[in-house]
Amino acid sequence: MKVAGIVLIVLGVIALIYGGITYTTHKKVIDIGPIQAEKKETHNIPLPPVLGVVAIAGGAALMLIGGKGR
Repeated sequence: MKVAGIVLIVLGVIALIYGGITYTTHKKVIDIGPIQAEKKETHNIPLPPVLGVVAIAGGAALMLIGGKGR
């Protein structure tokens, strides 16, 4: 349980620092025989700060619960 708590805390901190996930896709615009053109599109998935705080709190709770079991 402690490992899961640490993982949640780390993920929560990362979510607070970066604030979202960004990825790039490639889309073909023109494909006429030997002539090809691609367009790069950048997409952003925002992560609310509350999600990071909840992950940190959940990780801390798991670490406390995991510590009491021994």
